[in-house]
Amino acid sequence: MSEDVGNFDTALELCCDQHRRIVLAIIIKEQRPLSLNDLSKSIVRHNHHLTITEVPAEEVTQIYLSLYHIHIPKLVANGVLEYDRERQLVQPTERLEQLEPYLATIIDADPGLNILVNK
Repeated sequence: MSEDVGNFDTALELCCDQHRRIVLAIIIKEQRPLSLNDLSKSIVRHNHHLTITEVPAEEVTQIYLSLYHIHIPKLVANGVLEYDRERQLVQPTERLEQLEPYLATIIDADPGLNILVNK
C-alpha cells in the first residue's frame, strides 16, 4: 500500500506543470523515443493551436529551453524517462509503465489534454 501512495505522490508531483503533463501524455501515447524538437512542437500546437512556424521564435525557444533545463531533467531524475543528450531523444522507461495508471488518471482529468491524448 505504501508503494501505491508513493507512486501516486510521484505522479502528482510530475504532473503539477502543464508542459510536463503534455510531455507525459505524448510519451504515454506514442511509447517510442521522441526528440526535444518533437515535444516542443507538440506543446506549441497544444497551447497555441498553431504550427511552430506561426509562433514567435522566442516563444518556441523558451519552451525548448524549459524542456531541456527543467522538465526533462525532472522526469529523468524520477526515472520515468531516459535522455540521450547526443541525439536529444527521450524515451520511456519501465518506471513510466509503473506510474502510467496514476499518470493516465491525472492526464485524463485535465480537460485540455483530452484532445491531445485521443488524437
